[in-house]
Amino acid sequence: MMQSPSPSWGGFTPIIARTRSFYQTIDPVAYNCLELIFVRHGSAFLLSEFGEQLVTIGDVIALGASILCGGEPEDSVTVTTLYLDRDYIIDQVFWQHAALLDDRFDAQDFADELYSEPAQVLHLGKERAGMLTAWLDELVTLSLDGPSPDGFYRLQALLFAVLDVITPYVRTTPMRRSSTQRKASRHPGPPALHQFAPLRAEARQAVELLRGASEQRWTLRGLAAAVHLSPSQLGRVFVDAYGKTPMTYLSTVRAERLARLLRQTDTPVEQAMREVGWYSRGHAARMFRQAVGVTPTRYRQLSRQPAIA
Repeated sequence: MMQSPSPSWGGFTPIIARTRSFYQTIDPVAYNCLELIFVRHGSAFLLSEFGEQLVTIGDVIALGASILCGGEPEDSVTVTTLYLDRDYIIDQVFWQHAALLDDRFDAQDFADELYSEPAQVLHLGKERAGMLTAWLDELVTLSLDGPSPDGFYRLQALLFAVLDVITPYVRTTPMRRSSTQRKASRHPGPPALHQFAPLRAEARQAVELLRGASEQRWTLRGLAAAVHLSPSQLGRVFVDAYGKTPMTYLSTVRAERLARLLRQTDTPVEQAMREVGWYSRGHAARMFRQAVGVTPTRYRQLSRQPAIA
């Protein structure tokens, strides 16, 4: 049960809120952001990757990025949807668990493990969900006119108030990290600035290929052929979905994987570079430094430093 925010302004915002009523079946669609869908009135059957499920007033559908979901209202259903930029949420996870984490790439891995169920229905109940009504309405009002520096802190405060209520209902996977796993380095990668939009199947397929086999010697032409688009078409579709070109996205994936190998294994740096798909040490060092802020060798040194007492 999705609705495109279809913002009419230019620019980037990490939070968009929209309220909409549906009377007919909504075909499953995936978005390039996290979604929290609050059922305000009526009921519907979800049509999703996690099966068919009835949702009604007091339920919240939590969806990770790129998760297909649609809906079939029983009569009608009114929902408020929060679209949340994934980089923005990863930053919140990083600061929430800063005592356990090394850097922003570590926060991405941590979040993927902690929230291992990317599609959930949270049963808050009518009374508890009713606490959120005024906050959700104000979030919609604040985000209707587009990005506003003056209203950002209020928008953020309202989001955090909502998250404070629903987070206890989110199913998580227990995480155990010792104090020695806290590292001294802090090198968050830059966010990808893009509009929230439905993902085309070809964009999702391309990302799955890049994330599943980053070690391959990918070219734009080869990737485009794999998803049955021309290189120029794939470039447009991919940038619309993820805010960066396929090859830039591939560099980010390789940097994430290399950071993980440097933190978690003793694999020699040059071998680790080859394992993620970088065969030139100089090129790998430049790409990694652009993403993380330090060279791979320095990153490993920082990741092995003991916690500051």
